[in-house]
Amino acid sequence: MSESRSALRRRVLRRRRQRRAVVLLAFATAVVIALVLVLTRAFVPDDAVAEPASTPSVPPSSHAPVEPTPEHVPICETNAVTSALADGSDGDVIAAFGGGEPFRAAVAEGQATCIDLHEAGRVWVVANKRHPLDPIDYWPTPQARPQGTRIIAGGWLLDQTAAALDELSADVRTAAGTIGVSSGYRPYDFQVDTYKRYVAMRGEAAADLRSARPGHSEHQTGLAVDVVACDSGCGDHDGFGGTPQSDWIAENAWRYGFIVRYEEGQTGITGYSAEPWHLRFIGRELAAAYNDGDFRTLEEFFGLEPAPDYR
Repeated sequence: MSESRSALRRRVLRRRRQRRAVVLLAFATAVVIALVLVLTRAFVPDDAVAEPASTPSVPPSSHAPVEPTPEHVPICETNAVTSALADGSDGDVIAAFGGGEPFRAAVAEGQATCIDLHEAGRVWVVANKRHPLDPIDYWPTPQARPQGTRIIAGGWLLDQTAAALDELSADVRTAAGTIGVSSGYRPYDFQVDTYKRYVAMRGEAAADLRSARPGHSEHQTGLAVDVVACDSGCGDHDGFGGTPQSDWIAENAWRYGFIVRYEEGQTGITGYSAEPWHLRFIGRELAAAYNDGDFRTLEEFFGLEPAPDYR
């Protein structure tokens, strides 16, 4: 009887152990499955998870940085301008800006920081009482004398100025009469003597209205020329205004790249009395923009402050 009870107890205990093992196995299996699901989701890339059908997918390109377009690049940093400034002519630089008017506008609006208006040797240089040439003793090259224009005195100019003057001279001769050159390039030392002579004759205040101090003269650039009317004979500077040659030049000089630099009524800006005989070469592109915009001084043309006197 005692043995039967012992056997029964052993069978009961064995069944309990079997049930516990089954429960533990089921629990362990559930834990493993849960871990597998969690780890699988953790290592799957975000872009591999499907978006809900109601959410439109965003093209990857919308997240890419925007490449700068030419209109977003400062004009002085464009390849065309940097290359022209490094290796091209002044005409190439102006063309890289888009022409005479875009060049002028960029300078006047402060967007052309690479353009120095006081750098000697550039067709756009501005020499006035507030800004001397840089370098102050600049000597222009290459120089030439006009070949088809009468020369009264001097006559040496930058080669491009001389060539343009010959074209103008030929056409004004046909339309209005002959002109002659009375003054062209003046070296720094020559301008020293010229200014001293004016001061000795008129006093400093009067001299400053007619003659530039050394280093401030347009004649030193090789881009300026004084002309006189030559009919039966050649007149002087003071007799040039009002002649047919003067009137024709005032109307047409821009076609050849020249402007009348010191016009009547502009002394408060330029610092000089009117000089209808003083022509300044700025090139055809800029001269066309000057004429089209009805400008009367280079200071206004390039957005510079007036220069009525020396500081």
